[in-house]
Amino acid sequence: MRLPLNRDEWLALDQHWTLRCNRASRHHVWRGFFACISRLGDGIFWYGLMIGLVLINGQSALPAVTHMAGVGLIGLLLYKWLKRLTSRPRPFMRSDAIFRAYDVLDEYSFPSGHTLHAFSLSMVALSYFPALAGLLVPFTVLVAASRPILGLHYPSDVVAGAAIGASLAGLSFAFF
Repeated sequence: MRLPLNRDEWLALDQHWTLRCNRASRHHVWRGFFACISRLGDGIFWYGLMIGLVLINGQSALPAVTHMAGVGLIGLLLYKWLKRLTSRPRPFMRSDAIFRAYDVLDEYSFPSGHTLHAFSLSMVALSYFPALAGLLVPFTVLVAASRPILGLHYPSDVVAGAAIGASLAGLSFAFF
């Protein structure tokens, strides 16, 4: 029976899958598409969603928007703290084979803040407005996929961001 991967084997596997994902960014159409998704995931999409919810639903959307804003702020503080704590360099910093197809907001990779926010904010929004699933689920998946495709995160950063974001959203329901 094979023992679990050691640290070096895990890093090599993470690097391998990042490189495979990153190949899509070599084609300008895919690079442009995922760069656009990533840019929207910087916050533009989420701010627009919150404003749109208030414009369409009026004051009845305020509990959802307040909940989303609170989770977003806590997620921001949490991921910034984790990035400083772990100080994991981004994939393109460790390998010349990985093409950085988009500018970064900070120098560290773990966890993916875009993915953390996509999962946490989608889960909160969907708890109030389940009809948004057709928009939010694909967008969340595309944000998560964009990170290793653009060479900015390892797949493990994305998985961790998703898990932290989902956990944050889950815990937030006890307070909102």
